Amino acid sequence: MFGTSGIRGAVGETVTADLALRIGQAVATDADRVVLGRDVRDSGRMLSDALSVGLRECGTDVVRVGLASTPTVARCVEWLDADAGVIVTASHNPAPDNGIKLWNPSGQAFDGDQTDAITRRIEAGDADRSRWDELGRETEDADAARRHVDTLSAQFETMEDLDVVVDLGNGTGRVTVDALYELDADVNTLDGQPDGRFPARKSEPNAETLSVLRATVPAAGADFGIAHDGDADRMVAVSDTGSYVPGDVLLALFARDVVSSGEKVAVPVDTSLLVSDVVEAEGGEVVYTPVGDVHVAEAVSQSGFVFGGEPSGAWIWPEETLAPDGHHAALRLADLVRREGPLSELVASLDDVRYETCRANVPVEKKSESMARIRDALLAEYDRVDTTDGVRVETEDGWFLVRASGTEPLVRVTAEARDESVATDLLSDARAVVESDGIVA
Repeated sequence: MFGTSGIRGAVGETVTADLALRIGQAVATDADRVVLGRDVRDSGRMLSDALSVGLRECGTDVVRVGLASTPTVARCVEWLDADAGVIVTASHNPAPDNGIKLWNPSGQAFDGDQTDAITRRIEAGDADRSRWDELGRETEDADAARRHVDTLSAQFETMEDLDVVVDLGNGTGRVTVDALYELDADVNTLDGQPDGRFPARKSEPNAETLSVLRATVPAAGADFGIAHDGDADRMVAVSDTGSYVPGDVLLALFARDVVSSGEKVAVPVDTSLLVSDVVEAEGGEVVYTPVGDVHVAEAVSQSGFVFGGEPSGAWIWPEETLAPDGHHAALRLADLVRREGPLSELVASLDDVRYETCRANVPVEKKSESMARIRDALLAEYDRVDTTDGVRVETEDGWFLVRASGTEPLVRVTAEARDESVATDLLSDARAVVESDGIVA
């Protein structure tokens, strides 16, 4: 039922009001007070109502913060002295989808054990409904976004000399804009009107979807541009020259800025070696996790970690919050540019450690059985194998990763090396194993 980022799917099919009601009832078992918010999708109103009913029917008080970003809701669990948080969002998924994600007071998303418990309660159908005079109460808190803005603006020095373009993608990223304004930056916005249809661009921000932002930043003479997805847990960047900053590069820049000797950075297994090169040059250590920000958050919650992130645009500084906070990441990037100079030059400073990456998808009929056979074959053939998530193989010239898709009948193959021809050869070697040992469709 739950994936690594909660529940997501088509409204009326995978995600229904009935499911939301039952999730509310299940969450109520361990929570006396819950924060509830939603992103800009119209279906979120209905789903939020159903969640609130399920929670209150089982005696749990609900604090509704209305339209809010995912990081704002995650932070509100602690700010409002609640036991859990629920955000109705499908994040960067397209408009027909919606979803539900659950949060702990630490800012960390519910882990596998917690979501498994929710699933068992739903499947058992034994909600503990309250008496008529013990039902939960519903209140509203209209200050969640303002609290987030105040928290961020108090952490950074003035940015009065910066000019920033923020592409909100019709989503919930307004906190970023307001925090930059509070710090005296010049801010121009794109697609600032909240609209769950995402008419201006796709909700997922990447090099292809951000063509307008990439053109606007140099045309406006801005220092850099940033963009959020629909719920603003992700943040990606465009340099002063209008170039999209690859996620691995941004991850390396953030890591280099905070890591010191003996400290650790957590990244998923599909992350470029660029990051480990940069971190190790500073005396730090990279620790690999399964793909998914919940796994990165779990790692950085341990002692010794100063940062964790995913190239997709999820960034976590554990001393701040264990939730990926696109707003905080935007302010971190602005502060880095303020201190260190143009983003294009910061990106260029990593040119000496760049890698070439190749990818392929192989359709398979039985993912689990295929991956078991592929894992055995690669363990038998290679010495440096990591099975944290899929199978990652280190070679003298680079690495490759074979991993089952979480949503499609595919095995994804990624290979990386300093030389493009070597990366291509590694991809070919890995794909040959998949096609010979997997049950290919």
